[in-house]
Parts: sequence; structure tokens; C-alpha cells
Amino acid sequence: MPSAADVVTCDGCHAPIRWTVTAAGKRLAVNAEPDSNGNQAVHADGVGRVRSRAITADRPTLEGAEWLAMPHVATCTRPPLLPPRAPRPARRPAPRRSW
Repeated sequence: MPSAADVVTCDGCHAPIRWTVTAAGKRLAVNAEPDSNGNQAVHADGVGRVRSRAITADRPTLEGAEWLAMPHVATCTRPPLLPPRAPRPARRPAPRRSW
């Protein structure tokens, strides 16, 4: 398991989380403590970056130094509010051309 230095708090619920980088290169917050009900395999790579991958049918078990974690979005009690979406601009009809 990565060191305690990787643990930060969620802005919404203030629970301890770890930021990981997924196999697709996206950031994903997971709960800091291992969870046997989790669906993310988490490990620290060779340079200390915390990486995660989804447990899938192709790779259903933990490998090497991985541990199971729950994505924090699934357990956060007070997720931060997203800014309201801007309304879509009305589409203008194409100008009519007379040939």
C-alpha cells in the first residue's frame, strides 16, 4: 500500500482519499483505506505514482502489490457541486440561397 504521504482529504466530505492515475491516464480518487468490496486494483509504480485499474473479467484478480480500493465517488457523502451548465445556443437556420 502507498505511504500515508499520498493521503489527502476530499473537498466535499473531508474523508481521506488517494488520487490515482488510471490505465487510461485519467485521475481517479479512491478511498484511502483498502476495501474488499472495491472494484479498483491500486498500486504504486516504480517512481511512486499511485496507479489504478478496474477489476474486469479479463483481469479479475489482484496482481503483485495491488490492493482493492473503492472509488471515492461511490461513497462521498457531500460531493462538490458542479457549476450549472450553460444553455446551448439556439441554432440559426442556414441562409437561403437563390441561384
